[in-house]
Amino acid sequence: MAGPSPSPWTRLLLAVLLGVSFPGEMANRCKRAQVKSCTECIRVDRECAYCMDEMFQERRCNTQAELLAAGCRWESMVVMESSFEITEDTPINPNLQRSQVSPQGLRVRLRPGEEKHFELKVFEPEKSPMDLYILMDFSNSMSDDLDNLKQMGERLAQVLSELTDDYTIGFGKFVDKVSVPQTDMRPEKLKEPWPKSDAPFSFKNVISLTENLEEFRNKLLGERISGNLDAPEGGFDAILQVAVCTRDIGWRPDSTHLLVFSTESAFHYEADGANVLAGIMSRNDEACHLDPSGTYTQYKTQDYPSVPTLVRLLGKHNIIPIFAVTNYSYSYYEKLHTYFPVSSLGVLQEDSSNIVELLQEAFNRIRSNLDIRALESPRGLRTEVTSNDLQKTNTGSFHIQRGKVGTYQVQLRAMEAVDGTHVCQLGEEDQKGNIHLKPSFSDGLWMDAGIICDVCPCELQKEELSARCNYHGDFVCGHCVCSEGWSGKTCSCSTGSLSDIKPCLREGEDKPCSGRGECQCGHCVCYGEGRYEGPFCEYDNFQCPRASGVLCNDRGRCSMGQCVCESGWTGLSCDCPLSNATCIDSSGGICNGRGYCECGRCHCNQQSLYTDTICEINYSAIRLGLCEDLRSCVQCQAWGTGEKKGRMCEECSFKVKMVDELKRAEEVVEHCSFRDEEDDCTYSYTVEGDGAPGPNSTVLVHKKKDCPPRSFWWLIPLLIFLLLLLALLLLLCWRFCACCKACLALLPCCNRGHMVGFKEDHYMLRENLMASDHLDTPMLRSGNLKGRDTVRWKITNNVQRPGLATHTSSTNPTELVPYGLSLRLARLCTENLLKPDTRECNQLRQEVEENLNEVYRQITDSHKLQQTKFRQQPNAGKKQDHTIVDTVLTAPRSAKQALLKLTEKHVEQGSFHELKVAPGYYTLTADQDARGMVEFQEGVELVDVRVPLFIRPEDDDEKQLLVEAIDVPMGTATLGRRLVNITIIKEQASGIVSFEKPEYSVSGGEQVARIPVVRRVLDNGKSQVSYRTQDNTAQGNRDYIPAEGELLFQPGETWKELQVKLLELQEMDSLLRGRQTRRFHIQLTNPKFGARLGQPHSATVIIGDPDELDRNFTSQTLSSFPHHGDLGAPQNPNAKAAGSRKILFNWLPPPGKPTGYRVKYWIQGDSESEAHLLDSKVPSVELTNLYPYCEYEMKVCAYGAQGEGPYSSLVSCCTQQEVPSEPGRLAFNVVSSTVTQLSWAEPAETNGEITAYEVCYGLVNEDNRPIGPMKKVLVDSPKKRMLLIENLRESQPYRYTVKARNGAGWGPEREAIINLATQPTRPMSIPIIPDIPIVDARCGEDYESFLMYSDDVLRSPPGSQRPSVSDDTEHLVNGRMDFAFPGSANSLHRMTVANTAYGTHLSPHLSHRVLSTSSTLTRDYHSLTRTEHSHSATLPRDYPTLTSVSSHNSRLAAGVPNTPTRLVFSALGPTSLKVSWQEPQCEQVLRGYSVEYQLLNGGELYRLNIPNPSQTSVVVEDLLPNHSYVFRVRAQSQEGWGPEREGIITIESQVHPQSPLCPLPGSTFTLSTPSAPGPLVFTALSPDSLQLSWERPRRPEGNILGYLVTCELAHGGGPATTFLVDGDSPESRLTVPGLSENMPYKFKVQAKTTEGYGPEREGIITIESQDGGPFPQLGSHPGLLQHSLPGEYSSITATHTSTTEPFLLDGLTLGSQHLEASGSLTHHVTQEFVSRTLTTSGTLSTQVDQQFFQT
Repeated sequence: MAGPSPSPWTRLLLAVLLGVSFPGEMANRCKRAQVKSCTECIRVDRECAYCMDEMFQERRCNTQAELLAAGCRWESMVVMESSFEITEDTPINPNLQRSQVSPQGLRVRLRPGEEKHFELKVFEPEKSPMDLYILMDFSNSMSDDLDNLKQMGERLAQVLSELTDDYTIGFGKFVDKVSVPQTDMRPEKLKEPWPKSDAPFSFKNVISLTENLEEFRNKLLGERISGNLDAPEGGFDAILQVAVCTRDIGWRPDSTHLLVFSTESAFHYEADGANVLAGIMSRNDEACHLDPSGTYTQYKTQDYPSVPTLVRLLGKHNIIPIFAVTNYSYSYYEKLHTYFPVSSLGVLQEDSSNIVELLQEAFNRIRSNLDIRALESPRGLRTEVTSNDLQKTNTGSFHIQRGKVGTYQVQLRAMEAVDGTHVCQLGEEDQKGNIHLKPSFSDGLWMDAGIICDVCPCELQKEELSARCNYHGDFVCGHCVCSEGWSGKTCSCSTGSLSDIKPCLREGEDKPCSGRGECQCGHCVCYGEGRYEGPFCEYDNFQCPRASGVLCNDRGRCSMGQCVCESGWTGLSCDCPLSNATCIDSSGGICNGRGYCECGRCHCNQQSLYTDTICEINYSAIRLGLCEDLRSCVQCQAWGTGEKKGRMCEECSFKVKMVDELKRAEEVVEHCSFRDEEDDCTYSYTVEGDGAPGPNSTVLVHKKKDCPPRSFWWLIPLLIFLLLLLALLLLLCWRFCACCKACLALLPCCNRGHMVGFKEDHYMLRENLMASDHLDTPMLRSGNLKGRDTVRWKITNNVQRPGLATHTSSTNPTELVPYGLSLRLARLCTENLLKPDTRECNQLRQEVEENLNEVYRQITDSHKLQQTKFRQQPNAGKKQDHTIVDTVLTAPRSAKQALLKLTEKHVEQGSFHELKVAPGYYTLTADQDARGMVEFQEGVELVDVRVPLFIRPEDDDEKQLLVEAIDVPMGTATLGRRLVNITIIKEQASGIVSFEKPEYSVSGGEQVARIPVVRRVLDNGKSQVSYRTQDNTAQGNRDYIPAEGELLFQPGETWKELQVKLLELQEMDSLLRGRQTRRFHIQLTNPKFGARLGQPHSATVIIGDPDELDRNFTSQTLSSFPHHGDLGAPQNPNAKAAGSRKILFNWLPPPGKPTGYRVKYWIQGDSESEAHLLDSKVPSVELTNLYPYCEYEMKVCAYGAQGEGPYSSLVSCCTQQEVPSEPGRLAFNVVSSTVTQLSWAEPAETNGEITAYEVCYGLVNEDNRPIGPMKKVLVDSPKKRMLLIENLRESQPYRYTVKARNGAGWGPEREAIINLATQPTRPMSIPIIPDIPIVDARCGEDYESFLMYSDDVLRSPPGSQRPSVSDDTEHLVNGRMDFAFPGSANSLHRMTVANTAYGTHLSPHLSHRVLSTSSTLTRDYHSLTRTEHSHSATLPRDYPTLTSVSSHNSRLAAGVPNTPTRLVFSALGPTSLKVSWQEPQCEQVLRGYSVEYQLLNGGELYRLNIPNPSQTSVVVEDLLPNHSYVFRVRAQSQEGWGPEREGIITIESQVHPQSPLCPLPGSTFTLSTPSAPGPLVFTALSPDSLQLSWERPRRPEGNILGYLVTCELAHGGGPATTFLVDGDSPESRLTVPGLSENMPYKFKVQAKTTEGYGPEREGIITIESQDGGPFPQLGSHPGLLQHSLPGEYSSITATHTSTTEPFLLDGLTLGSQHLEASGSLTHHVTQEFVSRTLTTSGTLSTQVDQQFFQT
């Protein structure tokens, strides 16, 4: 706080320097802050201060410099000052052989946002005391390792003695938790799991750290192995006990602590005990639990620790881990050890015979690394350690040199805010604490650190109801804080009294205080926190003159409409310095005597190109450009040539004089020579004087030109041309003339007599030893190695079965098969290309696939390429560093020859479209054979031929492949060894593993499904297989817990049991799926140790419905307490949430002597009879195990010897939010093979209010592992649970994840993997819901700058083989579902077609194309107000309600283009936009487009004409930020202009506070658009009328005045009728009369706002009559559901074609329909239930409409 200072002048100077150092930004920040008190002010920024001078008139919260400049005295200023004090600093003594740091303690207090830098010195001695503890896995598989460990004592002691003279050594062992399923719990196995073994245990400290090596060796000799069941071990439990049990283990305080962890298995970690293993629920308490024998006792009650817990605890206790693991488990620990700042990882041999060498290497590596980290740091403080001398490793540790003192720089920073909350609003534990800055091997530095969040002293000394405030307020910190109802500087004005506004009226104005303030007690109180000033608030302090856009040039302040400049500055905008310092020339004069100084700038008397800013002639500039400047004028005046010849020569400012001889170069300013282009002669001239020729200056020119003699240079190009022509003729002769080629080959210079052929003629391979599915077969070239030869080869599979290939190709030539394709690219391979997730690899993959797809699309029925990856090919000659691309092309079997010819053609040309390839190399692989080509470059003797081996599960035990060299298409070599035979022998299995049967049934009431796995032993040894569950109709984590792992059969074992935990069927699942049978699969894969998979190796588990269980809940009997006595009710009950599942409840004791209290609490809304009871002896209690974000009610009573007293008043409290559970099951509405609509359900446990969802998606490989980075899309509307993803890669599987966020953060994600190409095909004309986000899978990472609005989306192009109009029967195979009503002869049919959710129907019997009926965020005014003779695009404004106002014929004239079908906006910046559209359909050739745009609320109309019909995009610049624009695009043909496509868009960005139309540089920008009205709901009223209702738009543009409704025939041909509905209500209704039966109508609804008309909502509906029915059917087109009912009933079908948010629950579509007729009720329940109930003839039936494909 403020205190004594050395001198006010010193403080003033400091303040001025601060003001110069931080120009404007901090001042603006302190000024801009809306603070109401001194404390709030000084917490805004570390530079903010507060003036408490009573006479101070300016803004009190500002920087120190601004306050001093405004007249605030220093002693009246409140500032916050930081402090730094070293409390303990013992110097480092290198003679002490132990780790040391300096300083050891300090105390620091920082302001929010302030940093403190200091040095830390650390000393690590050459040799320091060392404690080595060996922790070993004692499971049965480590028996041979134990034998070697017993023999290593002598060698280990020798290694330790080399490192230190003072060491101890200890030993511990671990296995796993002694519980199911980790351990075999049979009594005999608990006693001895293996022959000659100890009983199972979790962890045991065998030998505490000791100096007696003989004792260590003797105790170790008596140890025996133990055992457990599962492969992962419980080593984490052991590590934690070794770390925290310092006394039992014997760790010494000043020694280096090393922990050797030896195992050959993976590890269990946190949640393994709670979720999938033994049901152990409680978290590890991080405490020591060893009994006197050293055995861990809490293995049954506590879970395994987590990895972060181990990292923290080992760092806290100075323990450095060394992981000594075998090759089998190396991959598990390779990543684990990177989490530890200093650690080591080494590979053990199978018997641990190399453990001493491994430890020696690890010791040396660890001793050279030092990690320094801050432990126990509060959230508001950040610590960073760097070093100028020492290098940092990837894990953050430093490379050090022992025996020397290392110096480190420490930065301690106080945060201003944490997670959006100011640091001073956090709890005290987040503001201050003891930070332990700890190096790896020593205790470290303790910092008592805190953030200054004190309250201003003047606020603690306020004068309440002060006389200075007329007793109507408190005098605080130099000003009055008025009581309620009073205002003014002295609280003299009552805000409730009427005031005469005449004194507040400025002459000539009718608004008091200029409309910028309020008139209080005859004085103006201005708005804007100091923005407006003056007696009438007439001055705006943001409107003073500016210089370069900066207010008062940042050299003054704005006051009373004028700039008050700082000292040394003047001018209207303070842009003129009073000093002449900027005008002083090099000689000390002003402007070199050639001008005068004004406003800090020289104004020269004569301006020239060669005078600088201080009017000094720049002779260097003259010399650089003078000759060139004068050249054209000299040339035209002296010789009449050059670019200025003619009249332009008169513009020259000087004259030339022809002379016989020029002066020498040293006598003139410049001597110039140039060549005259017209005669190739050189002319010369000189420049004298100051080098700036004026009107009267003369340039001297030499009369005679220097011309070169005539020559024969023209013959040289002719000779070169003839030589090139001769070389070309020879090349053509060589290439195309066989006779010439043969003759040339006879010449000695033409590589005569060399030969190519395979190196070997036979290879024999064992399948179990093969590392890949191909073989690099070497080919040699002998003889003369000059020149280039290419060799074509082929390989044939299964030559031992001659008819196989012929039979396969002849059976089904149209069958699609994958063709492997390899090419060598004309670019070098880099390391990034070998990593599939790098940006460079992704870019090249996209380029390759686009170009190859362009080439191979001419192959009929071929698909796009997939599985593209890159590699290098060793032994490939001089091009082995080039990139090889491997990809897969799917095409018909019959297309093999066409593919081969096309590939050879483009390889020979060296390019595939625009992709450059290296000629001479390719491989094309079919299903049974392959062909390719290799190249020998000049000087290359050997290349490898990479041949595929066609490994198949159905292969014979011994199969033959034949590789053949076919010919040499280029080169003169002859073929030598042409054939290579390859024999592949399948391994002999030691055991065959399979299920007993392919199908197993279990009851839904069982908790675990037990599936036996059997092994048929062929050779006694161990066998291993992997298993994994797979969803079918049963879903993982809903019906069962997914499981995967390995089964290990030991020698002699023939039977194992798989256990899969089943989950209880929930009530909602019963409603969704009824009594549907649930199934899931279990797959056996990856056999090892000589095992093979038998049949069946896949099993189906069927979960049957259990019988209905009677669940009788008996209410808990509450103890009857004594009647009320003399005790009163507890006072002041208070409840406060202490977390998401905890509430603290306290109260004051009542009068009397209570002996205890009884608390009753229950969920708000439940009956009090369901309350829980708690007994407490103290007046407070902690309620636990509560539901998150749930309101609870509670009360308390006291009891004593006299009985029970009355209850207190009721108190309610809500628990805090907790992260939500994973979203409901993902559903995919497959639009096409590259477009899908993804939707999901709300999490089952929201645990708060859902605020957003995050959708991620990315490619995966065949093993479902990610390929490249996942793309993220943020859906910030919690009700918008769907996303449309376009432009996915065809035939590629994608992984999709969705997670939800509430106030507590992000919850877990729901995952699904789907390949759209494997789903049933869909019609290509699909309407798209308009208000959901649409993202492009191929666009950039920033989706916020990309929005799309669509109308006729994905319509089949002309000539497409996939029709846009489909017959219903086409989809019977794809998913037609029939549901029969019980008790009724009729059935309910549902067609699974892609557009059923929206109601667009493309009927097969219509002769013309049906217009798309999707709702979009675009408008076609042609269908609303345009006529054939009208060109106005404005909407009518005044319509009588429910009256037809316009009608027209919506058919287009022949040859007129249709509406552009897609309008896409892409933001390029805060003021620029790219507008794109798709070419409309037209019978004639298009002539161009017209793009119009203007502000939505009116203004100038801009028009862009595009004459090029192929240009379908345009960039629009100079738009206003945060303003809505309407864009209209239309096309033109010879017959005229077509209708417009219109879209509304806004670029939202941050703008300058003083300039709302000027975006901030570097700020983000996003696109937004007003939303359409809510879903349309239709209700039939009569055969010719219906009622239409809709919801209010969620995000309208402006205030809603009403709605415009348009009704027209869906297929055109009739008049359009428009209605205007006034008013703004949550739901609007309209009755539409005069309709016709059995005719589809299209309805459009758009909101009329103060800004114009918003986007439309569309829907199609049909009133269908039914024979015998008294009431019409309201049908969609074609209708989602059709209920066929008896004759006396009618049916209803409603379709919300433009529904933005169809209610979803676990992938099912829910809508709402209501109809009451003839006493029967049809009800479609929304949201809570997913059932459709029809009451007919007393029969109740349930139907589920499953709309989407479920993963």
